[in-house]
Amino acid sequence: MILRKIVLVNFKNYEQIALDFSDKINCFVGNNGVGKTNLLDAIYYLSMCRSYFNAIDQYNIRNGEEYFLIQGDYYSENGLNEEILCSYKKNSRKIVKRNKKEYDRLSEHIGLIPIVIITPNDSTLITEGSEERRRLIDTIISQYNKIYLEHLIQYNRILTQRNRLLKDIAKNANNSFLSMFEVYDEQLNIIGKYIYEERSKFIEHFRTDFLEVYNQIAGFDEKVSLEYQSQLHEKDLLTLLNENFAKDRLLEHTTVGPHKDDLLLLINNFPAKRIASQGQQKTFLVALKLAEYNLIYKYTGRKPLLLLDDLFDKFDQKRVQKLIEFTNKSHLGQVFITDTELSRISPILKQINNGHHVFQIDSRGIVRLE
Repeated sequence: MILRKIVLVNFKNYEQIALDFSDKINCFVGNNGVGKTNLLDAIYYLSMCRSYFNAIDQYNIRNGEEYFLIQGDYYSENGLNEEILCSYKKNSRKIVKRNKKEYDRLSEHIGLIPIVIITPNDSTLITEGSEERRRLIDTIISQYNKIYLEHLIQYNRILTQRNRLLKDIAKNANNSFLSMFEVYDEQLNIIGKYIYEERSKFIEHFRTDFLEVYNQIAGFDEKVSLEYQSQLHEKDLLTLLNENFAKDRLLEHTTVGPHKDDLLLLINNFPAKRIASQGQQKTFLVALKLAEYNLIYKYTGRKPLLLLDDLFDKFDQKRVQKLIEFTNKSHLGQVFITDTELSRISPILKQINNGHHVFQIDSRGIVRLE
């Protein structure tokens, strides 16, 4: 899928803009704080129905305004056109339309326009807790497996209900609702089994792509691996819920299940978050994201959009060069890059000579240079 044109109204710092893009590489150049990343975020929003950087839609509205609107005009390799519109008004609901027809559920849109984003802030995948890595797994699988996304939404809804019930019985010392746990636990067991099995299959394939990309970037001097950590390796979820019910009541939340899964990132059999140098962490991040791209392409047959945010400011020349080389592969789709220095990115783009647009962004607006 190729993004041909985007229109923004009151999205973040943009009052109103319209841009036409190259179907190969597009680069936004400008000082920090002028809105380069906001353009990438708008493109991400059109694919995933949410901001990559701020999940609260109200905070994505331009200061002093009541709503924002993002519209993207796409065309596919088979010649079909798609118009996607996302809008949100304060104290109202989000609206997403495909070819002027509103979706009944936002989840129906996920996967139509596959997308992968790499930002310096993604280092939290390496350094922070399991939630970040579960989100990565779920985002990837959801872009090629709608059933998984529906199961994940349903699981989280039931989990929220179970946790609310745990808090209620703790406050009221009322045991009359204990039978409700049997209902919740049976549902969580069925849905959780599906999520666990899909994650297991995914990680087997993802590991292969990750190792291939990592070794291309860093060589074979380091032994790296990805391991799926789950409480369901040993016991089914219903057994785990029963065994840990007393603990759940005490802590007032559900302590076992797929929502506790993790993806262990290992170097020489040690956790990368503990022993990896900054260079190794960055290599891990790049390899994870490029493996994400490869896997989505393999499963869907569609080339994801690739968004690369301020990589020159955070990554060394070697890793940036690897990324640029990757963007020049024949199977790669459309690419969007941000950078602070035109003199740094322009020679690389000209060397690739694969068709590109360069946009200069400052306080006065956006001008296409190349």
